[in-house]
Amino acid sequence: MAKISSLTTLFLITICYISVTTSAFAPRDYYDALQKSILFFEGQRSGLLPRSQRLNWRGDSGLSDGASYHVDLVGGYYDAGDNVKFGLPMAFTTTMLAWSVIEFGSSMHDQVSNAKAAVRWGADYLLKAAATPGTLYVQVGEPNLDHQCWERPEDMDTPRNVYKVSTQNPGSDVAAETAAALAAASIVFKDSDPSYSSKLLHTAIQVFDFADKHRGSYSDSLNSVVCPFYCSYSGYQDELLWGAAWIHKASGDSSYLSYIQSNGHILGAEEDDFSFSWDDKKAGTKVLLAKDFLQDRVADFQVYKAHADNFICSFIPGANDYQAQYTPGGLLFKQSDSNLQYVTTTSFLLLAYAKYLGKNGDITSCGSSIITSKKLISVARQQVDYILGDNPAKMSYMVGFGNKYPQRIHHRGSSLPSVHTHPSRIGCNDGFQYLNSGSPNPNVLVGAIIGGPDSGDKFSDDRNNYRQSEPATYINAPFVGAAAFFSAYNERS
Repeated sequence: MAKISSLTTLFLITICYISVTTSAFAPRDYYDALQKSILFFEGQRSGLLPRSQRLNWRGDSGLSDGASYHVDLVGGYYDAGDNVKFGLPMAFTTTMLAWSVIEFGSSMHDQVSNAKAAVRWGADYLLKAAATPGTLYVQVGEPNLDHQCWERPEDMDTPRNVYKVSTQNPGSDVAAETAAALAAASIVFKDSDPSYSSKLLHTAIQVFDFADKHRGSYSDSLNSVVCPFYCSYSGYQDELLWGAAWIHKASGDSSYLSYIQSNGHILGAEEDDFSFSWDDKKAGTKVLLAKDFLQDRVADFQVYKAHADNFICSFIPGANDYQAQYTPGGLLFKQSDSNLQYVTTTSFLLLAYAKYLGKNGDITSCGSSIITSKKLISVARQQVDYILGDNPAKMSYMVGFGNKYPQRIHHRGSSLPSVHTHPSRIGCNDGFQYLNSGSPNPNVLVGAIIGGPDSGDKFSDDRNNYRQSEPATYINAPFVGAAAFFSAYNERS
């Protein structure tokens, strides 16, 4: 990964913060980005598509998933540009979609029903995956073979192997994340569909109990098929804390507070972590638990406010704990593979924390610097604006947004002719002519946020450049909340 000297970075980003005082976008632009960021999920759907499907170049797919194993695993989301259903990123995606609705649903205008439909599509699948007690189905598709083909999901003929974790082969990370997703989704539907909400929460509690009693990483149980794709590099401790926090939020059951208080120190609660992703939930958990301290003054959770402050301060130039790296154009940069996933998750946490601080008249102290909620909103806004086109390349990294956006994204369904325009089958190897073509993708995957530019703000619009050009559900999910926030944000408020 290319490095920028810390002094140069600090100088450039400080200048950037000083000079950029107003956003390049109006509320209507953020609303456009919001509705497109939700629409993207329809392009990732697996299963029998509903009549309400709006991205109509897609067709039904994976209709026999699980059948040979005598389990119904039809539905859910393809995680990115391939045709595998990976449980860990799908569950995280569902959690973040739900959190977006929980925190910012009131700012979603007429898009809240579409956002809730996106949550439900993920939650319905996770309910199926968790239907058998003591077992959780965590993957459909053999990724090594899937990646040897370039074919539409409607045509796929690679093995649809099913993989699970169980009491004998545990997977506390994927199970606890699934519990978090179901619990968060239960909050989304608590008022509009109480029976569904109750089912989600009941299943979340069962899955969490399984995750906690039978501890172990799914990377150990299923190494050859989940690694290196979605290895649980951070271990399972962070997911156990995250899952408990979400079940407490959904249920109000004080036993989960006791669990957090008793187990926090051995589950990584005392470690500061400066990224938030499908793999590592520590920062997200601390922000979520900090809300309990800020709102209810639960004394035992003051430590989470301190850790959340450390996380926030790491992104503020000039703060004592500042350690983030930014590109010369002002984009948060974590790594060369799919960097925008960290940008969208960080932006979401900054805005959620700004909301918690603002509601309770609180502030964040970064050494001698006092950071207000408006400052956090300003930092997040710069990141959101960069994604939408306020960057050196003047390119939107959301497909279909603005006048200039990537045309050759690394995505099978988008890059191959639609089943509606080309009904005959395109075989495994026949699809590579489209992968290697220089032509724009024939199907626009509206709303997809891709991996994004490198540490020097450079981007290659090349279908083979998957590190930069592949979209993913877990990039978009937190952006839904951020776009909703700015679509209703009044700078004078």
